[in-house]
Amino acid sequence: MSDLLEAPTAQIGVREFRGNLAAILRAAQQGQSFLVMSHDEVLAELGPPRAALRPARQPGALRGKIRMAPDFDTMPDDVLAAMEG
Repeated sequence: MSDLLEAPTAQIGVREFRGNLAAILRAAQQGQSFLVMSHDEVLAELGPPRAALRPARQPGALRGKIRMAPDFDTMPDDVLAAMEG
């Protein structure tokens, strides 16, 4: 398994992948890439997670666009009575 960590993209067989799954996932998390092979055919490509595609959050971008009803925090009497027992 140690020789897999040195190659930029390691090719591993299905048996080796199944037998060393935890170690291979740790190596992928640390930046290693793997091609899972079966009979000289690539079955899967495994690598580190990609950077988030989510745009950066802009605090205050919705200011003035969200409105709450005037009675938003008013509890109906029957619900309040049921909660108080």
